[in-house]
This record gives sequence, structure tokens and C-alpha cells, in this order.
Amino acid sequence: MDAHSKTSCDPEPPVPPRGCCIIDPKKSRREEALPPLAILVFSPEDLGLFSACLSKPLRRSHKLYLSEVFTGNYEGTPLALAGPMLGAPQSVLVLEKMIALGARKFIAAGWCGSLHEEIRIGDIVLPSGAISEEGTSGHYPGAQCTPSPTLIDPLRAALGSAGLKIHEGTVWTTDAPFRETYAKLEAFQSEGVLSVDMETSALFTVSRFRGADLAVVLVVSDNLSGLKWIHGFGDPAFLESRKKVIKSTLTAICKASGALTV
Repeated sequence: MDAHSKTSCDPEPPVPPRGCCIIDPKKSRREEALPPLAILVFSPEDLGLFSACLSKPLRRSHKLYLSEVFTGNYEGTPLALAGPMLGAPQSVLVLEKMIALGARKFIAAGWCGSLHEEIRIGDIVLPSGAISEEGTSGHYPGAQCTPSPTLIDPLRAALGSAGLKIHEGTVWTTDAPFRETYAKLEAFQSEGVLSVDMETSALFTVSRFRGADLAVVLVVSDNLSGLKWIHGFGDPAFLESRKKVIKSTLTAICKASGALTV
């Protein structure tokens, strides 16, 4: 019998538990670590606006799937900035990898559609929870779909200091914006759900599952409250609120690190 032959006395290789994943997000030896604080943005426009607020030179540190990751600093505090990204699956791919690379506190800044007349274009929705109609969260069982108090408190304070009108409550997250039916809209309105977006529930769930801190801030870009779509992407109130949210988001995440006071 040669040295490579298996005998009945050889131990069997361990069988991984059935719930273990075949692929885990990891940092390779060649990959650069990220700072612990990070901003996630969904649109190319917001990525440009956030980039302009960070100290130069802003450095492109990673390409994660379809998103770019930059590192820089705000008021002397190192930050990572990632985007653009669209929808729950892509956002979670980026979030998972950034956590593996060392980021621990995240604020995601995006847009949403209002479900109520009194929540107007240019107002701010600060999600305290989310109803998932996306397909990603269900793969992360047992995690709460809520933001981190260590981030939502300074974020609320910074937004308030900027004079923004804030609505705090539950949002609806969907993968299918072209399937926002009349029946669904009316049902969510009756439950007091504030707005609809495409990422929040997945980001809350996965951050909790991985033990990271995360909060979301959404600028109201359009309104569905009258059972028709009214967009406000060029509305001066929307454009002005986006600028204020960027400053507030940067201030809040630095405050959460202890680097700034609001």
C-alpha cells in the first residue's frame, strides 16, 4: 500500500454544518483595509456630491462589483465612500465586502417615494424599521430590521440642526418599483408606512446579522400618495435637501466616532 492510499483507520474529513455558506466575504492579504466609518450612496449624482465634501486627494481604493469605493477624510476623520448601487442584492454585496474589509459603522443616504400627502418632496424620511418585499433579507435569518441607535441618534440631531423636516417611522422596501400596485399602496398607507425605497430593509437586516452599525436617511424624491406618480427630481426643495443631507450625514457619522460634536 502506498503512502497515499486510504485505510479504514484514516479519519474522515469534517463535514461542515448544512447551514454553513460555501462563499464567505473575506479580506485577502493583498486587499487594503477600509477605515471603520463608511458612507453608502445609491446614485452617481450623490456620489459626486459626497466626494466633493471630502478632503482631497480622494483616493479610489477598491472596485466592488459595480460600485467604486473611495477613501478620504472629513474634518480630519478617515472615511470610506461607496457607490453607486441599486437595489437590495447589489447593496448587500457591497456592504458584506466592506464589513470584511474593516468598515464597522455605515450611514446609507438615498431617495424615496412618499406614501402620504403630508410627506412632501424635499422632506426627510428617517427609517426606524422596514417591511421587506425584497428577496435578500430572508437569507439572513434572526436579524432585526432596525437601525443602530448609535448612529440614528446623531443623524437625527444633525438633520434637525440643518433645519430639515424629518418624518421617522417604517418604510417599505421593494425589488419591483413597476409592481407598486394600487392595492399594495393603499394597504401600506393604512398601516402608516411612510415611504418606499429599494434598499433599506436589506441593509438593516444584514448589518444586524454581521454585527455592524448602520442607519439610513432618505430624501423624498417623488410622491405616490394620490395613487399616481409625481416625481420631483428637479424640484428645488429636493435638490436643496440633498445638499443638507450630505453635510448632516458626514457630521453624524463623525459624531458617532467621537470625532465631532453636533
